Amino acid sequence: MLTNNDILKKLRIALELKDDDIIHILKLADFTISKSELSAIFRRDDHPNYVACGDQLLRNFLQGLIIYKRGPMKKKEEE
Repeated sequence: MLTNNDILKKLRIALELKDDDIIHILKLADFTISKSELSAIFRRDDHPNYVACGDQLLRNFLQGLIIYKRGPMKKKEEE
């Protein structure tokens, strides 16, 4: 079974994203993370500094990824 960490790692590889790209994508979704926190997520699960990727982090990454790839959502104009 894939964990959130596995999903994030696979997306990172598939989209050829660097740490700075991921931090930028998360900022687009109003989520802040440091480089050290991010590197802890990408460690092996048997490493002492490993941190599990929570649902909130993955959800915000996916929301930020939509904005990163498509651009911000246009606001509907009132008639």
